[in-house]
Amino acid sequence: MSDPQPNPPVYSHRPAAPVPGHAPVLTGILLAAGGTALYSVNDMAIKHLSGGYALHQIILFRAMVGMAILLVLIACSGAGFAQLRTRRPLAHLIRVVTILTSNSAFYTGLAAMEMADAAAVSYTSPLMVTALSVLALGEKVGPRRWFAVFLGLIGTVIILRPGAGVIQGAALLVLLSSLLYASSNLMTRSMRETETAFTFSFYVLSGFILLSLTMGAIFGDGSHDSGDALWGFLFRAWIWPPLADIPWLLLTGSSVVIGGLMVAQAYRTTEAAVVAPFDYTGMPMAIFWGVVIFGTWPDLTSWAGIALICGSGIYVVWREAALAKRVRK
Repeated sequence: MSDPQPNPPVYSHRPAAPVPGHAPVLTGILLAAGGTALYSVNDMAIKHLSGGYALHQIILFRAMVGMAILLVLIACSGAGFAQLRTRRPLAHLIRVVTILTSNSAFYTGLAAMEMADAAAVSYTSPLMVTALSVLALGEKVGPRRWFAVFLGLIGTVIILRPGAGVIQGAALLVLLSSLLYASSNLMTRSMRETETAFTFSFYVLSGFILLSLTMGAIFGDGSHDSGDALWGFLFRAWIWPPLADIPWLLLTGSSVVIGGLMVAQAYRTTEAAVVAPFDYTGMPMAIFWGVVIFGTWPDLTSWAGIALICGSGIYVVWREAALAKRVRK
């Protein structure tokens, strides 16, 4: 997912209010667009590796690279490792499990889908955050945002293509991932007053490493691999990576961590209403990787779903950012 992606971002935390004047608007836009583009690089690399590796083996490499980078950054920060202490271990555990499940669903679906379709379905997350915020946080949503959510859901149905066999199942996994990622965003929103971005990232990466090692111990011998096109990615045997794949494995960890830092900096220094629409930079990037790396191009049906999902999603994130700005004034 755009971890979900696209995914999305697991490694970034958007502060409640940006700090204006620290950087030109163009810098914030470039950081947001560049960070989101790096998320798409992570998705592309994982999809590229999905034909020969188990998902949990790839995630283990990614998490270890990401953890190494994160620990260096924490050590160099002013607060050091003391900032990893938390008074909300249960909340972190629930959030980590939610994100782990979301990532597993997204990348399993991505392995069997075209990148553009998977990216489009994953971008329903802002729409789901809007809907869930009413139930979970008691927030008020106006008719225009509800209409945008409705249009996005129509686009999702178009992408799902009922009756399309394995691709339909893969798309449902990506949709489930988007729902879970939206839930994790609500958790982040409720925890951000007491937890730092480093704290969020550290516990998520720790969860990835623990889960990947557990999955490897149980399924790493490949005895549970039935050869199914969709589920084989979860139960494939672990292999020793050839040298040619090492750069791809390093790319997954470095791109998602650096991308997360870029997006976080964009939201810290620039108004959210300005940079939020640039989260959708991942959509053209997904199309680009699909054409260049995998030789696929969205058909007319996919374009219709992409237009509805991205259009409604961009409106929702812009509208929420604008309303937040109005409240602060």
